[in-house]
Amino acid sequence: MVANTQRRWTVDDVAVYLGVPVKTLYKWRCQKYGPAGVRVGKYLRYDPDEVVAWFNAQKSA
Repeated sequence: MVANTQRRWTVDDVAVYLGVPVKTLYKWRCQKYGPAGVRVGKYLRYDPDEVVAWFNAQKSA
């Protein structure tokens, strides 16, 4: 297994990429919508590839 060493995105990074407020990402998370984030201690991190894949999947939805 090869580890993905790409830097994980913060909530701010994802908000900028998607063009939505940070508050919207937290709301989506509570509603189990949006790209999946992972808690690392008290921080929320996103895999950039998964965020892009989620975004692209919205085009066909």
